[in-house]
Amino acid sequence: MNEKIGFGGGCHWCTEAVFNQLIGIFKVHQGFIKSAPPNDYFSEAVVIEFNPQKIPLKELIEIHLRTHASTSNHSMRKKYRSAIYTYTDEKAADVTNILKQLQTGFVKKLITQVLPFVEFQSSEEKYQNYFDKNAEGQFCKTYIDPKLNLLRQKYSSLIKQ
Repeated sequence: MNEKIGFGGGCHWCTEAVFNQLIGIFKVHQGFIKSAPPNDYFSEAVVIEFNPQKIPLKELIEIHLRTHASTSNHSMRKKYRSAIYTYTDEKAADVTNILKQLQTGFVKKLITQVLPFVEFQSSEEKYQNYFDKNAEGQFCKTYIDPKLNLLRQKYSSLIKQ
């Protein structure tokens, strides 16, 4: 059975490109997510539909943490909230436990929040699948390619053929 989860952290073009590369991902919805107060404003994010039998949630979370500044509380955090958005309290507890386990692999403290999913607003069509449409562009070369290189180096068994 497929599951849904939301990820926010950096530019949603980058996040979309990363998750589009992975096995077990059926759909990446790029746009903006808002949560419950005090996080009830839209922030760049993606919602992914995935098969946990093909790619475990723990792997997805680790990839998410490694492909954005998950330990940096920089000035753009309102636009780029570092978060994992869940649809149930049970999944929120699972994600919280996974984050605790993964913290040992990071020198600095993870700032990624586990938040309830409230609402999604899709990006304009012209921005959907941004990397696929603009792979040779400067933005993609500068920001997305390094994330995809990390995927190839550390997570090659999880990349679609």
